[in-house]
Amino acid sequence: MKPSTKPTAHLQQAVNAKTQHKPSQVMPSALVASYSAAAQSSATTRSYDADIRHFKQHGGTIPATAAVVAEYLAKFAGTLAVATLQHRLIAIHRAHADKGLRSPAIDQVVKRTMQGIRRTFGIKQRRVTALIKDDLLEMMVHIDQQLPMKAARDRALILVGFAGAFRRSELVGLRYEDITHYDNGLEFLIRRSKTDQEGVGRTVFIPYARGSRCPVKALLTWLELAGIVVGPLFMPVNRHDQVVGTKALTPQAVALIVKSSVRMMSGDEAAKMVAGHSLRAGYCTEAATVGLQPYQIREQTGHKSDVTLARYIRPVSKRKIPSLL
Repeated sequence: MKPSTKPTAHLQQAVNAKTQHKPSQVMPSALVASYSAAAQSSATTRSYDADIRHFKQHGGTIPATAAVVAEYLAKFAGTLAVATLQHRLIAIHRAHADKGLRSPAIDQVVKRTMQGIRRTFGIKQRRVTALIKDDLLEMMVHIDQQLPMKAARDRALILVGFAGAFRRSELVGLRYEDITHYDNGLEFLIRRSKTDQEGVGRTVFIPYARGSRCPVKALLTWLELAGIVVGPLFMPVNRHDQVVGTKALTPQAVALIVKSSVRMMSGDEAAKMVAGHSLRAGYCTEAATVGLQPYQIREQTGHKSDVTLARYIRPVSKRKIPSLL
């Protein structure tokens, strides 16, 4: 008589239980994938993609071994900034994590290599020159010598960027619909920012200023000249002094406009020391100089704490220390 191949009731229960608890390999829907992608800004995604391209151009692959990643970091230590290498390492980690692969970034040899690079080259953050009120007034003289449309745009962009202490991404993200007019100035709605990725939003008020360098008047003049009644506030102007299209300037364009304006004023070497952030840094520096309290400055800048502000306020405070001699 042949032995029975039919599983016992106990064995069948065990098989059923194992089948029931086996995790399903269900692919995420298009809707889930779209929301997952939205968790990360497009700028961050582009930045990570560029990092991975550089890694692959120099022998890297995904997946990568810890030894390959460590060699990549060591190869560019001293050539690339420490902060850039750290960003590249995060990109490599994310590229593995997104595919469910073990990240080489958590391997001890990679950690020790990065730690050694930080100790050798330091992690000092690049500081751009802050553009304060006197700098802006002198810049306006040179900006006004440009063609009318470009001069009006650059004047409005720089003055509003300074007075609102805007990040460059916030500045180019401003839209006509986000402006509320008041008798004493304009209120701007910032829909999203670097520290507000979920779009809670905040408002920034810019009052009228005395004189011809008023940011509110400069903006209203630009809007009238350009015929802007909807959409982005700041758009490209071509070499024929015509507004191009309906798309906003890029954040990088803000930096180029600031550099160009400083170059006209003080030359190439001075232009190398400034960036789009120089307007925001200049507001913080100027505000600290005239005696505004940190909480008042944060109300304009949107900083969550005084830690970052201290980078601007402390140097100003030191310069106010009286001589004891």
